[in-house]
Amino acid sequence: MNLKIFNTSMDRRRFMQLTRTYGYTAVAVTALGGAFFTEEAVAQTAKEEKQRQKAAKSTMNLATEYVIGATRYYPLMQLNFKENTQNLTNGEVYVKLSPGGVLGKGGALASKVQSNTIQAAQHSVSNFAPYAPAIDLINVPYWANTNQKFVNLVTSDVWKKEVHTRVNARGFEVLLYLVLDPRTASTRKGFGKVLKVPADMKGMKFRVPGSKILQQFYRMVGANPTPVAWGETATAIKEGVADGLDPALVALYAAGFSGLLETVSFIKSVEDAQVYSCNLKWLNGLSAQSRAGVLAAADITFQQNLAQVPASRAFAMAEMAKAGTKYYAPNDDELAQWKAVAGAQRPEWNDLKKKLAGSLAKFGEFREAAETQAQYYVNDVEA
Repeated sequence: MNLKIFNTSMDRRRFMQLTRTYGYTAVAVTALGGAFFTEEAVAQTAKEEKQRQKAAKSTMNLATEYVIGATRYYPLMQLNFKENTQNLTNGEVYVKLSPGGVLGKGGALASKVQSNTIQAAQHSVSNFAPYAPAIDLINVPYWANTNQKFVNLVTSDVWKKEVHTRVNARGFEVLLYLVLDPRTASTRKGFGKVLKVPADMKGMKFRVPGSKILQQFYRMVGANPTPVAWGETATAIKEGVADGLDPALVALYAAGFSGLLETVSFIKSVEDAQVYSCNLKWLNGLSAQSRAGVLAAADITFQQNLAQVPASRAFAMAEMAKAGTKYYAPNDDELAQWKAVAGAQRPEWNDLKKKLAGSLAKFGEFREAAETQAQYYVNDVEA
């Protein structure tokens, strides 16, 4: 279990002892709430949690991939969502957290939400692609590739109409998106080259996820895409099976790549984002007041995520820098080279746009939405 939220071996021992007695959520909520980390405080929190759950009319089982304390370096906001939901439904909905991937990760969580095995989950945006293929358009480079453009797009009317309705038809509700920052171009220790322009990636063994769109992108910039399962990627980087990888910096830190990477280049190719999904039938089965409360809580949590992004990034950057990682921000001319070689304007992407959006004209509507300032502001990486 990842215990980055605690600082000493004594804290860890105490955490494990109290968890056996009072449960993970009560201990973590107490520790992260700023209370003195005593058994009395944990016991009081556990009592309050039991009272809240008993008084609630419904329980939302929320499964996430990361530990509760991860928001410090990875703006996940799961405690925020729990508290917001319980408060804004006037206690009618109790949120039971299953953090740290204990109920699975990625597509497995999306499947459990669809079957109502759990009521809500956090997972990558790409895990929704099987349920609404248009959402995979996010992985086409250089069109919705910054935090602000991504937020503009996913909060737009056209996105909700064309994408969310398809998600609804498969039994889901999109509660909120989690902004993490755009994907990077990062290199393993000993690689010896900073990735400034596409030519720097020529022949490079670059780890890619399962997305065929991202695999095509890295072929277009001259790399040798190397599919590696996420759980095996750290070992592949250590052993030189892969020379680099692309997650956002906060995701790299959260996944334990601190000390393994030589450089991180902020090429701003594709937004790296997560989503909270919910079983639509369960949500619609709540009272009108509770359903409105859940949706209001999701909107507030989304805004809290946007505010948290720069702080989480700063912490992750500082910690990885301590471990020896260097950062590079391509200038405008260098970024223009990435876009020219593989950006969304390239004809190589046209068939994909037609397939996923329905037509080039519809993709044009999505692109216009990404370029139109939304009511929400979010900080973009500039380092």
